[in-house]
Amino acid sequence: MLDEDTRTAILRLHTQGHGSRKISHALGIARDSVRRIIRSGSAEVPPVLRAERAAPWRERILELYAQYEGHLGRVHEALIDAGAAVSYPALTAFCRRHGIGHTPAPPAGHYEFVVAEEMQHDTSPHRANIGGTLTQVQSASLVLCFSRMIFFQHYPRFSRFECKVFLAAGVDYFNGSARNCMVDNSHLIVASGTGANMIPAPEMVAFAARYGFAFIAHEKGDANRSARVEAPFHRIEEGFLAGERFADWRDLNTRARATCEKWNAKYSSKLHASRRELFAAEQGHLVPLPLHVPEVYQLCTRIVDAEGYVNLNRVRYSVPYRLIGRALEVRETFERVVVYDGPRRVASHERVLGPLDTRVTDPQHRPPRGQGHTAHRPPAPEQIEILQIEPCLISYLKAFKQHAGDRRAPLRRLLSMLREYPRGPFLAAVADAERYRLFDLDRLEKMVLRRIVDDYFPNELEPTDE
Repeated sequence: MLDEDTRTAILRLHTQGHGSRKISHALGIARDSVRRIIRSGSAEVPPVLRAERAAPWRERILELYAQYEGHLGRVHEALIDAGAAVSYPALTAFCRRHGIGHTPAPPAGHYEFVVAEEMQHDTSPHRANIGGTLTQVQSASLVLCFSRMIFFQHYPRFSRFECKVFLAAGVDYFNGSARNCMVDNSHLIVASGTGANMIPAPEMVAFAARYGFAFIAHEKGDANRSARVEAPFHRIEEGFLAGERFADWRDLNTRARATCEKWNAKYSSKLHASRRELFAAEQGHLVPLPLHVPEVYQLCTRIVDAEGYVNLNRVRYSVPYRLIGRALEVRETFERVVVYDGPRRVASHERVLGPLDTRVTDPQHRPPRGQGHTAHRPPAPEQIEILQIEPCLISYLKAFKQHAGDRRAPLRRLLSMLREYPRGPFLAAVADAERYRLFDLDRLEKMVLRRIVDDYFPNELEPTDE
């Protein structure tokens, strides 16, 4: 069938007085075709009026399409069983022409970004071979929209803590940040609203303000708006994770950073340059890093258990055994777990991501072998005060502690008796108690009272002369 330009040329030559034979010879077209177009007098291509084999089966096709939930292969099989002489390509073409299960794709949008105007952040779940086990990982990506510079890392989970850790690492990798960070409507960053009405969580607003950028969100369903960061995920899954084995999480993220360097330095035929070359023009316009950036950490309080460990994410980290039973402050950074007793750091461990129920022990936190857990425990304040008042009680006090253990209540009561009762009778009673190895404070108090009863409680029942 001749196209519209050829038909227009035939009609134009005809109006100029040329015959059909000359037009046919000039255009290389059959004379009958030239005559037919001249008779029609129109350059418009006529529609193909040809019966469709699937047309009589239209209603049945609609029923089967609904029954098999749009699976045209099943629809074709059912039509063949019903006696329809329709090929599968004819069926799909018929459905496409009549809009059965086929909606024309809307044209994709195009966005222009000026230097340092916007960066985009998103995550995607993938699987990676870590330590010989196929593990679910969360791939986080950050892309500068102008230069397409990419930075990505992987995490076992992606909470608000990991989000701040990743963004801090990404901004440090770019040595600056764009003025806006486009995100989806994830609850990790969004407190309420969507799209232009999105309100970030105050915690994330404070984090972004530290680096000089603001969070913005695209409208729901408008995935094309964040295409800069969405597009690389397939490349990360197929071009980096597929077929690779990683020793641990550290090895995974170290190799991911090296891959970022390689991809950013590679020439792109689409960009007509490498990302590094475009980044050279953008870097000077980025918001510079602040003078001091404190390390991102997650704060919690844990009580040291009876074995001298604090439990964090089902991993137990040791602390000095002298702190058993104390409530300590635990700061979890991406790489370390640091434990504080007030303002003083008492323990620091490398952060363990798995397996669960692992114990991380520093040998310096355990008591010397064979000496027990009380070998180097400092004396209680009550014991120190008793010896300051009466140093002669050191031998009795040593035997008394072996009997009473580490409890401080008996020491407090002994100190109270030392302060309240006359010193002479008290020391005499203690001497007798030490001789007979008596450590019951009730019996010791009765021994003291028997010595002072005549001095403080005279016998008022003596007979008197009347």
